[in-house]
Amino acid sequence: MKFSEIPQRLHALLMPPEPIIINHIISVDPNDQKKTACYDIDVEVDDTLKTQMNSFLLSTASQQEIAGLDNKIHETIETINQLKTQREFMLSFARDPQGFINDWLQSQCRDLKTMTDVVGNPEEERRAEFYFQPWAQEAVCRYFYSKVQQRRQELEQALGIRNT
Repeated sequence: MKFSEIPQRLHALLMPPEPIIINHIISVDPNDQKKTACYDIDVEVDDTLKTQMNSFLLSTASQQEIAGLDNKIHETIETINQLKTQREFMLSFARDPQGFINDWLQSQCRDLKTMTDVVGNPEEERRAEFYFQPWAQEAVCRYFYSKVQQRRQELEQALGIRNT
């Protein structure tokens, strides 16, 4: 449920409940044993808070502002989730770089095979010699270079530095 939908759903709950009416005959007979009685008398008074709440809930400007803030909240949450994913990615690399690169290459290889429908030789790819070929070192260098450049741009943007 979006934040902007809350006033619409709560509108019915913000109204005062219907009064409960109990019909009772008051006995004024002096022989009646009950001498104690309590009675509630309703006194109608203008509720200033009610008019303010109604004007706020019916205001389209407020609704637009709430919808804008709600969208901003959703965008912020999405950004936080993306940053969390990036952080986990970087932490796993920091903990075990070699294992991380091996796992990452295997994942990328599976993805590539899935996307291109190319069937490789799993037995050959399982052996270490396969990854000592020149392309593997080049791939790792390119990957690290792109990650360093990406991080550099993020830091420059965060610090407000423009490198032209």
